[in-house]
Parts: sequence; C-alpha cells; structure tokens
Amino acid sequence: MLNTTSDSQPVTRYLSVSGGRIAYDLQGSGPLLLLLPGMGEIRATYRLLAPKLLAAGFTVATADLRGHGDSDADFPSYGDVDTASDITALLRQIGSPAVVVGNSMSAGSAVIAAAEHPELVQALVLLGPFVRNSQNTSGAKRLLFRAMMAGPWAPWAWNGFVPTLYKGHKPTDFETYRSEMMEAMRRPGYNKAFRRTTATDHTPAEHALPDVVAPSLILMGTEDPDFTDPTAEAAWIGKALAGTVVMIDDAGHYPQSQQPQATADAVISFLQGVHRNA
Repeated sequence: MLNTTSDSQPVTRYLSVSGGRIAYDLQGSGPLLLLLPGMGEIRATYRLLAPKLLAAGFTVATADLRGHGDSDADFPSYGDVDTASDITALLRQIGSPAVVVGNSMSAGSAVIAAAEHPELVQALVLLGPFVRNSQNTSGAKRLLFRAMMAGPWAPWAWNGFVPTLYKGHKPTDFETYRSEMMEAMRRPGYNKAFRRTTATDHTPAEHALPDVVAPSLILMGTEDPDFTDPTAEAAWIGKALAGTVVMIDDAGHYPQSQQPQATADAVISFLQGVHRNA
C-alpha cells in the first residue's frame, strides 16, 4: 500500500523518460489509480473526480501528457504509442499493478499499455475513449478539425472548439479551468507539441484491443459530440474488451468534470468488484 501526501494542493513531481519529463502528482493511500487526460487537456481535468476517489480510499496519481500542462514540450514524438510508454514508466515509478484511467486519446494509450504489460495494469477505466480512428465520426468533421489544428493558430482554434466538447452540463468552474488550460498551451513550444499530438493515429490502440486481459469499464457521455452515436461506440468498445459499459447522462466528452458524482459512483462500483476478485 502506498502512503503519500494528502494535501489538497499536491506537489508536482517529475519523471524523466526518453526525450523529456512527465509531470504528475500523487495523493492518498490505498489501491493505486493513474488518471490521464485527453489531448489538449491538463491533469486538472480530474479536479472534481479525484477528491471523490481519494475519499473512497484510493491512491490517486494524475499526470499530464507529454507536451501538455507541466510536462515537457520538446519530445521527439507524440501519440498513443508514446503515451503508452509514459504510462508504463509511471507505473514502474509509482507502483503497480494499478488501475489506469484514460480520457479520449489517453484511453487508447491505456489500452496499449494494458495489452503490452498486463503485469502492470490491473484494470482499465476508459472515459470518452478513442481506441480506433473515427469510425463513428463524420468525415467532414474530421477534415474540419485537421484544418483548424494545422497551423500556429491551433491554440486559439482549440480555445473556441473545446466548449463544444462539453455538450450537456458544464462544470461551474469551466471558464477558470479553460483559462488555465489555454495559458499552458500558449507557452513557447507547447503550441507545436499540441499540433503534433492532433495527428495521432489510433490504429495501434485498435490492434491492441484483442490482447487486453484486464477488466475494463467504458464510460461515455450520452451527448459526447466526438461520436455520431456515442452509445454505439461505447457498445463496440465494450464488446471488443468484454467490458462493462456505463452511459453518463447530461455529459459530453469529459464526464469526469461534467458529471463527477455519477462518474465516481460508476468507477468506485466497478473497482470494488475488481479488487474483490483480485
């Protein structure tokens, strides 16, 4: 069992990996959960969910993706495979086996890590997950997004685009969080890192799905605008992983901050079963 700081404002820690440093924090004592945000987001996306998981008796680590937040922005490469490598490095540093919680892009990375290192990943929780290339998203929307993120204007385009991903209920502190996220993205080097991340190919994640043996929970907002039919996408992933699917009402792409209580209830219920069967 890990014993770490329980302060409300944990100290940012850094793990050196090939090409740079990954920022993370660590709180609580109990079974370990590693929480990773999606592309363009920062680890504060879990600011409303993490306290509920801590109160339920878990150790909670939250990490920034490479090129995001407090992590370095001069890595030679970005994407699902690179982030999967960072996940395994973090788990070797802070403890394993652990439950990996991934949102959006990082869900695909979590799948790869679980497939390649089953000894490190006890279970997966996938929030609004991208584990394949946009099978359930319109071609016109994909082309528009690529054009928006293709140049140095990408942070400003993202700033205007991200509220649409919060379809349904928005957290009351959304504008404060959005400002913090954009401030991080506008620093030197982070614009380029973000643009390179938007070119991520999810094919490796899809190919890894059959090799995952860890129990999996798929959480999808019923209004997730990243998918033409969120319920169908969640069902497809659930079948591919033989996992549990929970749809979160009045939430878009970020159920962890849009509906933190419903998300926490689903995650805690799932993890009780995981640890009971461990």
